[in-house]
Amino acid sequence: MTSVALRGYTVLRAGRTSFLLHRRSAAAALGLLLALAATVVASLCLGESTVAPGEVLKVLLGQPSPHELVVGEFRRPRVVVGLLAGTALGLAGALVQTVARNPLASPDVVGVSWGATATVVGLMAYGVVDSPGQVPYAAVAGGLAAGLLVYLLAWRRGLHAQRFVLVGIGISVALSSLTSVFLTKGDGFQAQAAKVWMTGSLNGSGYDQAGWLAWVLPAAVPVALWAARAQRSISFDDATAVGLGLRLDRIRLGMALLGIVLAACAAGAAGPVDFVALMAPQIALRLARSAQIPLLGSALTGALVVVLADLLARRLLAPIELPVGVVTGLVGAPYLMWLLIRSRRGGS
Repeated sequence: MTSVALRGYTVLRAGRTSFLLHRRSAAAALGLLLALAATVVASLCLGESTVAPGEVLKVLLGQPSPHELVVGEFRRPRVVVGLLAGTALGLAGALVQTVARNPLASPDVVGVSWGATATVVGLMAYGVVDSPGQVPYAAVAGGLAAGLLVYLLAWRRGLHAQRFVLVGIGISVALSSLTSVFLTKGDGFQAQAAKVWMTGSLNGSGYDQAGWLAWVLPAAVPVALWAARAQRSISFDDATAVGLGLRLDRIRLGMALLGIVLAACAAGAAGPVDFVALMAPQIALRLARSAQIPLLGSALTGALVVVLADLLARRLLAPIELPVGVVTGLVGAPYLMWLLIRSRRGGS
């Protein structure tokens, strides 16, 4: 493999294949990876009992340790689910924002999260879903259905970014109202359990909840690599892209579908963890200072946000555990307001 240096970029060549590497994005991704590793170790160390980092590493490496039960059986599955869900949410947010060309767009906004929520709450409130193992399947099905409905309604001789966002907001509002109906009309005990799930929580999460993501994320890697390369094409305005012979509809369809699938599977694993998909791409973009939203950086940022938020949720009011969605909501709501103010100033 050879490399050719450009201003801010490095062209990596392997035979006939070449890759354009943004050096600051690569440095930011490395920093995020180190921060994520440190947060994972801290999350495995801290709890009702504190475990030394050396003992945590022994458990992770499969060596004998007296803390195998606490770290390996109780804490590690929860961290794994948080890692996978955060990675999926960060990547999904980056893809949706790229398609929508809007930093305020995310799976939460375009109906995917509310589709999963309405489906799970409705089925739980009326007793159709009565076991935790059935919840991920209902959430994935509802999120996929809502995302595809938004895409179909937004399609009119092509997918336009503004229409995609507006239709998604409308579907989200409708599904939010439907969720309220389910909560008030369904069985009281089941409705209460549905309210807990709606906050987004990793409490009691195990490898069973991560099943969808464990399959989807590796399968999404080739599509994500294609999407990273296609980002440069989709950044043009429609007239320029069509003039260059680019197939915008296919590119947007591929990116939107991947984002919808990832967001739906994340909701199935951890519930609707709000604002992660909104924040992660914008944080990664500001760290990388690149022309396009860095997909790898967004995925790592999403994982870091979820794992760190879950650690805070467990320790802030210990021994009481908060749902991780409460912490991300407390951070994400002011961030959303800041984005709105910033976009308004930029447009004035």
